[in-house]
Order: sequence, then C-alpha cells, then structure tokens
Amino acid sequence: MDDAKTEPSAPPTDGMGHVTAKLPVGQADVAAGLAEVRAAIARAAEDSERDPATVQLVAVSKTVPAEGILPALKAGQRVFGENYVQESVAKWPDLRARYPDVELHLVGPLQSNKAREAVALFDVIHSLDRLSLAAALAKEIDRSGRTPKLLIQVNTGAEPQKGGVLPDQLDTLLSECQETHGLAIQGLMCIPPAEDPPSAHFALLARLAKAHNLPILSMGMSADFPAAIQLGATHVRVGTAIFGARTRKA
Repeated sequence: MDDAKTEPSAPPTDGMGHVTAKLPVGQADVAAGLAEVRAAIARAAEDSERDPATVQLVAVSKTVPAEGILPALKAGQRVFGENYVQESVAKWPDLRARYPDVELHLVGPLQSNKAREAVALFDVIHSLDRLSLAAALAKEIDRSGRTPKLLIQVNTGAEPQKGGVLPDQLDTLLSECQETHGLAIQGLMCIPPAEDPPSAHFALLARLAKAHNLPILSMGMSADFPAAIQLGATHVRVGTAIFGARTRKA
C-alpha cells in the first residue's frame, strides 16, 4: 500500500505509483524500508520546495512485535505510531527503557475509558474527535500533569464507519476543547476514503488548519504520503513500507 516513484532509492512501484507487494511483517527488511521511505519523503519535500526536516516520519508499528521494531530503533528512528492502547502498553515501556528518547503517537481511535492509559503513555494523540473524549482527556491531563500534544481527527469524507469530526462541526469542537476544557489543540489529522483521490482531502485539511492557525498537519500514509507532503503535511504516518504487509484479520 505504499506510494513512491520508481527510482532506485524508492520502494518498488507499479505503473500507477503504488508500491508492489511487500513481504509480511517479520520478513521485511525494516532498515532498508526505513531508508527508502526517508529518501522518498526527502524527494517529495524537495519537489515541493520544502525543507525535508519540516516533515516528520511517524513509523506506524501497530501489530509489529517489539523485536520487529528494534531494527528501526537501531537505525535511528525515534517517532512511532500505534493504533491500540492495550497493544502499546504491552510492548512500549520496555522498549522505552532502552530508548528513552522515543516519541510515541496514538494514531488510531481512542475510547474515553482508555484516556488515562493514553495520556500516561503517548506524547501525541491524533484522534480526538468528540466532546466526551475531550472531557476525559482534560481530566487525565489535569490529574497526571502530562500534556500530550492533541490533534483533532477530521472525517473529510463524511464516512459513517470512520472516526473524526465532520468538517462543518470542527469549529464547535475546537471551541469546546479550548474554552470549556482548556485543551491546547496543536493540529488536525485525516484519513481520506480509500476509494477517493486523496489530494482533495489533504487540501481541505490544510485549509482548515490554516483557518484555525494550527501548526500540525498529520496526513498521508504509505500509499499517498508524497501527495500529502505536497499539500503541507508536517507528519506522515507510514507503516507497511517500513515494517512489511500486515496479515488481514479474518
């Protein structure tokens, strides 16, 4: 599911620019995949006349066991994304004991009853999307004194099965987060519909972030991060191109 150009340092792609089949998690060459993604990010940034240093790679390690993450850590990657709180609690404390400078991002949906664990473990939470979650996060931030960066997830495609606030409801949620709960919102995140060209969704998210003076734009995954970088992404979330193809749940 990865997107890059067919150049020697990029992941192998088909004629449409999509990365061809990857080895499964546990068999993929993590260090090589990481190097390829870093090179593709640099090219995309330079093509858009941006400094590659302004684009942060979030290596998404969901479903990857701790030993499978070690090659990326040894290659210098320090920013990682996870989708599930319980999985992260099980594997990251030990890894962080060895690599204390890791920055951990929650990029998947968050249940309000997991807010305490999420605030305790994650440095950035990308999926704030409703008032009840804002209240739960504010309570835990106040209780613990930890202040993870918070991003609001926007459902740019208005997909009923997907998390995220609708674009026309962003103003209300943002105001409630800031004024009612005292939360400092740092940016926006989106996951475009799989069947849509992603650039229109990235452009919408960028306009919304600019309108609200929010500095972080989390958009773009393995299949489309060059387009996201072109449209201003500050964080791209890439997993398959680094760690290999995940086994689909039955």
